Amino acid sequence: MGGPSAADAGIRMGTPRGRWVLLATVLGSGIAFLDATVVNVALERIGADLGADFAGLQWTVNAYTLTLSALILLGGSLSDRYGRRRIFVIGVSWFALASLLCGLAPNIETLVAARALQGVGGALLTPGSLAIISATFAADDRAAAVGAWSGLSGVATAAGPFLGGWLVEWNWRAVFLVNLPLAALVIAVAARHVPETRDPEAAPKLDWAGTALVGLGLGALTYALTSAGGTGTGPGVWLWGATGCLALAAFVVVERRSRHPLVPPRLFADRQFTAVNVVTLFVYAALGALSVLLVLQLQVVSGFSPLLAGSALLPVTLLMLLFSAQVGALAQRIGPRALLTTGPLVAAAGVLLMLRIDADASYVRDVLPPAILFGAGLTLLVAPLTATVLDSAEDRHAGVASGVNNAVARAAGLLAVALVPVVAGIGGDDYRDPTAFAAGFRIALFVLAGLLLVGAAVSAAFVRRPLGDAPPAGDAGPHDHGRVRMEECLHCGVVGPAVHPPDADPG
Repeated sequence: MGGPSAADAGIRMGTPRGRWVLLATVLGSGIAFLDATVVNVALERIGADLGADFAGLQWTVNAYTLTLSALILLGGSLSDRYGRRRIFVIGVSWFALASLLCGLAPNIETLVAARALQGVGGALLTPGSLAIISATFAADDRAAAVGAWSGLSGVATAAGPFLGGWLVEWNWRAVFLVNLPLAALVIAVAARHVPETRDPEAAPKLDWAGTALVGLGLGALTYALTSAGGTGTGPGVWLWGATGCLALAAFVVVERRSRHPLVPPRLFADRQFTAVNVVTLFVYAALGALSVLLVLQLQVVSGFSPLLAGSALLPVTLLMLLFSAQVGALAQRIGPRALLTTGPLVAAAGVLLMLRIDADASYVRDVLPPAILFGAGLTLLVAPLTATVLDSAEDRHAGVASGVNNAVARAAGLLAVALVPVVAGIGGDDYRDPTAFAAGFRIALFVLAGLLLVGAAVSAAFVRRPLGDAPPAGDAGPHDHGRVRMEECLHCGVVGPAVHPPDADPG
């Protein structure tokens, strides 16, 4: 059942067992967070070593994001139904084995396949890490536990560029192999110290049809967009694109008719919930594409080392770590609309200031100022965005609402990494040609700034309701997400929207 001793009495903060649970969950989610930052730094070396074209580099990023975004909601459902510790440990083990395959990959095709397997492991372990904390810590310690998890996860994310850059300068394969000892430690600690919990009210059936359709839809669209950058828009590309669109349309139909949908359609009956997910789509599309293209621009065009290039967006992480909690509290006082409108505008200004980054770029003069401006914009935006997502759903749907928002963010980055280079004219071996890549990078910056401006416009037009006000219809009562909800936004500001956040009263 649900592990009554853990759920009823609860583990206390500051106790040895509480520290072990935090260690397992922080390290488990940390290996996935690290991969999200360090692999981008390794792309140029991977391409040179394996003889890959730019499409191969895109798929090195997108194969992981594709399976992660398609399966992350299913991973949360599996955790609730079959045991959070069990699925978490399976996910960590899967991730480690896939990391080993990545580290040993003899060619780009094997690496891409292994990255897809890594995404499956990430989808299993990521929802479980925060859900374990929710289900095992005592109610009055839960906020502190989530805050500790958030802060420590943020430190892991901030360390990613330094660790990744150092490992890449030694050997890019070490970026993946470093996951193995960390995973072994997580598995040992979880097996000995983490109690098992389940949700006794979990859906009796899993939405396999919905999962398959969203995976097919995102995969086909990504393949079509990536192929368009290499072979042009021939009949095959249009066929894959049409297949993706039809699969996603079928997904909507299936979710409306399913008794146990992966994504409850009733969530989107609230206009503010829909609007903030549209904002998420545009903002995280810009962030996903920029995180790939910027490190390549700095290495290919500006001649930066992997360590220095990987540290380019470190100010973004640091600003979010320092100020996300305060911005979340400000959104609670003044409402989210002003922050959700201003944040993308400031971030867009930071993106346009990156036009100064060229062959003669200096880190202090040309990279640091736009990175700070971009980070300030995201800091104003991300915590209020996640708070609004949670506030727009009933408390009993807070977990799935946050999961949907996370899936939207992942899918946005996935599609942007495939599409933006096509629009910018980057493809083939351009990442080996500083002149060609620099020209495409300039075009891409204007595209990314445009995406952020659209996000600002959507916020200004459709985000109206203050936090804490009940939606006009369809909810059982007012929302009081409390301290735990705002603490979660600290994590959201560092690595993206929260995944499967703590319910008010977990089973």
